[in-house]
Amino acid sequence: MNLEEAVQRHAEWKLKFRAAIAKKEQMDAATIGKDNCCVVGVWLYGDGKARWGSRPEFQRAMDKHTAFHSEAGKVASLINAGKYAVAEAALGSGTSYASASGAVGVALIALKKAVAL
Repeated sequence: MNLEEAVQRHAEWKLKFRAAIAKKEQMDAATIGKDNCCVVGVWLYGDGKARWGSRPEFQRAMDKHTAFHSEAGKVASLINAGKYAVAEAALGSGTSYASASGAVGVALIALKKAVAL
């Protein structure tokens, strides 16, 4: 697993949300809100857990990844409800989404350093 690429993919969610807001598109909020449906989640619950599941860095990454998807699912639900201004505001600095997004990136990079991925 290329964790730097994983961090980038998670950062791209903000762009996907903004595009959905601009186009007034529906999103699969249920899937977005699950932490085991993206490439990183599949790896975390599979090979990653098998190899490094007992390491504290792994558990932190998993917890932060779960929190990120919870917040991302909330943003997607706002978009689906047509609350575009609220969804846009939820993506801003200092929000729960922004904190979760930053935290998952930091945790994945820390995991990478700890296990030399």
